[in-house]
Amino acid sequence: MAEAEMVAQIDALGVKLAAAKTSITKRFIGQERVVELCLAALLSGGHGLLVGLPGLGKTRLVDTLGTVMGLDQRRVQFTPDLMPADIIGSEILDDVDGKRAFRFIEGPIFCQLLMADEINRASPRTQSALLQAMQEREVSVAGEQRALGDPFHVLATQNPIEQEGTYPLPEAQLDRFLVQIDVKNPDRSTERDILLATTGAEDAVSEQVFEATELRDAERLVRRMPVGDAVVDAILDLVRACRPDEATASEQVREAVAWGPGPRAAQALMLTVRARALLEGRLAPSLEDVAAMAVPVIKHRMALSFAARAQGVALEALISSVAADLGAGSKAA
Repeated sequence: MAEAEMVAQIDALGVKLAAAKTSITKRFIGQERVVELCLAALLSGGHGLLVGLPGLGKTRLVDTLGTVMGLDQRRVQFTPDLMPADIIGSEILDDVDGKRAFRFIEGPIFCQLLMADEINRASPRTQSALLQAMQEREVSVAGEQRALGDPFHVLATQNPIEQEGTYPLPEAQLDRFLVQIDVKNPDRSTERDILLATTGAEDAVSEQVFEATELRDAERLVRRMPVGDAVVDAILDLVRACRPDEATASEQVREAVAWGPGPRAAQALMLTVRARALLEGRLAPSLEDVAAMAVPVIKHRMALSFAARAQGVALEALISSVAADLGAGSKAA
C-alpha cells in the first residue's frame, strides 16, 4: 500500500473513530481510558477482560460497543451450573419427513461480539469452552470445525472483590485476553453527570457508526501500520525485563515475580500500540504508546510471589517501574 493511501485511510478511520467515541459517551459517561482500551482491543482483533465492581457500567459499555461498532452481539451470564453446550451449542435428534437425523443448534458463541458476564463464576470446564474460540475463531462440535463470526471478539467481565463461589481463570485463559481493563469508580464530576443522565424519563441512545466489515478492514489497517525499531526494541526490552529468569531482569523483579509474560504479551503490545496511535490520529506508534499499554497488556500475564503479595507489592507499580527504568516513559499506569 502506498504511503499516501495509508495516510488517507488512517485519516478517514480517525474521523469514524471520533464519531464512535462520541456515540459511546452518550450511554457510557466518562472513563475515557476504559473506552480507549476497549476500542484498542477491537481494532487489534483481540479480546478484553473488564475487571471492576458491580454497578460501574461494564455490561452497559459492552452493549453500547456492540451497537456503535455494528456487531451482532450475544450475552451469556456465567453461573456455576453453566455447561459448555450452553455456550457452544449441541446436536439434537430431529425428525424430518419421517427420517431421524442429528441437527446442530448453534449456541450464543456464534456471533461477532460475545459478552461473557462474570466469567469467573463458571467452572473451569465451561471456561475452557472459550479457549479454542478465542484463539482460532472456531469451535469443534461432533468432530466438525464450525467457524464463528467475522470479526469475533469476547469482552468478559469479572468482579475482583467477591470471590466466594467463583473459579479463578487459569493462566492459559487469561493469556487469550489481549488486555485487562480495570474499571474504577468515576470521579465526583463524572458521577454527577451519570446520576443526571441515567435517572431521567428517557435513557440516552447510541447510534451505529461502524459496519462489521469496516471494523475488519480497520483490523487489517492496524497490522499494516509501520513500527519503528526503537518501539520494537522497547517492547522486547519491557517484556523480557518482566521475566524473573531473564538476565536483564532487575533485582526487584527477580524477588517479586513468580512468573512473567510470554511472547504473546509482546505480540499484544505490538498490536495495541498501533491501535492507540490510530485512535489518536497518528501514523505510527511511539514509546509513549508502549508505556501507556504496558500495564493493561502485561498485568494479567504475570504473577507475584507469595512473599511479594504479603509485602503489598502491586503489579501495576512494578510494571510501571520497569517501563520507566527502560526509558519507555512514565505513563504505564
